[in-house]
Amino acid sequence: MVDAKGGGDAQAVAQQVSDGIASLPDVGSVSPPVPNAAGDTALLLVTPESSPASAATEGLVGDIRDRAADVRHDTGAAIAVTGTTALNIDISRRISDTLLPCLAVVVGLAFLLLMAMFRSILVPLKAALGFLLSLAATFGMMVAAFQWGWAADILGVSTPGLIVNLLPVIIIGLVFGLAMDYEVFLVSRMRESYVRDGRPREAVVTGFAHSTRVVTAAVLIMISVFSGFVLSESTMLQAFGLSLAAAVFFDALVVRMTIVPAVMALLGHRAWWLPGPLDSLLPDIGIEGEAEETRHLPRPRPSVPSPGDARPANDPRLL
Repeated sequence: MVDAKGGGDAQAVAQQVSDGIASLPDVGSVSPPVPNAAGDTALLLVTPESSPASAATEGLVGDIRDRAADVRHDTGAAIAVTGTTALNIDISRRISDTLLPCLAVVVGLAFLLLMAMFRSILVPLKAALGFLLSLAATFGMMVAAFQWGWAADILGVSTPGLIVNLLPVIIIGLVFGLAMDYEVFLVSRMRESYVRDGRPREAVVTGFAHSTRVVTAAVLIMISVFSGFVLSESTMLQAFGLSLAAAVFFDALVVRMTIVPAVMALLGHRAWWLPGPLDSLLPDIGIEGEAEETRHLPRPRPSVPSPGDARPANDPRLL
């Protein structure tokens, strides 16, 4: 669109812009300028030779916008590039620019919250790294299946090579929620056992034994539901369902139920270490109920019975 409201003939300026755009690479055709009734605005339709989602089309949009400064300097008219293709390019670029800062804020706040809940530095660090690992595996699967076309015939993906720009944002939010949910569910039971007995390896075994059945059942249900979207004819729904099913599999079965117990067992007492100054600064928001009240109390030593305490074999209290 050529806006010549600041002065000048929109038709003449639009024709000049049209001639300049036609000389750019990857331009298939440029329609004749269509002025409005007032004659101060004109529309041009530029058709690229490449597909709307290709890098060449994105470069063409950038080249046209780069010419806007020269046109304004020479004629006083403004150039605006709009339409579905330009809008999708702008949205994708804005998402790409804000994705890493948003991810850093989310992971950082989760780290602080988990550190206050579990009174540990290594546990929230492990949770954050596990989330990033699950996210990387999910994105890798998305690229392999929907951009590179791996197993496209098996999955029924009709047009590999394109991923909707909003899908990574949705996947990040859902994977983060699932990852923190499973992390808190599993590690909170380990924390309860450790606070009560002070034995880290036994705490891992106890927490895992109490949580694994519930987590496994939930994982199988969610994978079954999300996999059903793969049967859809919409590529977006296929990518959405397969990505979430893969995210649940990676995060719950691989990270939370395999890597997390192994790392916790290897860390031992170090898993629950928190510097004293930091411990005093953090709010006490433990999630294990009354067990947290005994966190700072000395653990009682097991009593050893004296010889006089021996009971006869027929004592009914031994039954």
